[in-house]
Amino acid sequence: MDDETFLRQAIDLAAQARARGDHPFGALLVSPGGEFVASARNSVSTDSDPTGHAETNLVREAGRLIDAGTRRTLTLYTSTEPCAMCAGAIYWAGIPTVVYALSEVDLASMTGDDPANPSMSLPCREVFARGAHPTTVRGPYDIPEARGVHAGFWRG
Repeated sequence: MDDETFLRQAIDLAAQARARGDHPFGALLVSPGGEFVASARNSVSTDSDPTGHAETNLVREAGRLIDAGTRRTLTLYTSTEPCAMCAGAIYWAGIPTVVYALSEVDLASMTGDDPANPSMSLPCREVFARGAHPTTVRGPYDIPEARGVHAGFWRG
């Protein structure tokens, strides 16, 4: 499978998060052979946890279930560019590759000053560039559904 296939799966997870009342974000981990490893959705509202972003939820799950050596071989696919907090979690988990659809800049253009998304305007590439080990980033990908899952959700 290619990046866009996995990104569409992440966007589907984002739609599931939105349908259950959470912010529309989803993420998944994939092995080097293209096998699904784990997935997570945003749970900020349902868990009353401001750190319950899809990527941090996924990293927590990976930390419990997957040894560090294996994590260093995985690719994280996410519906939207990881925020600074999520990029830090991904880095500390040792996940070496991140692929995203919607950019933080495009998301910010949709959320405006909505307090539910207090963006830091800090691209994940900048966060990863400060680390001691490299993190490869691919994105954004022009997938209309990545914007669509956010349409009408934010105050904007």
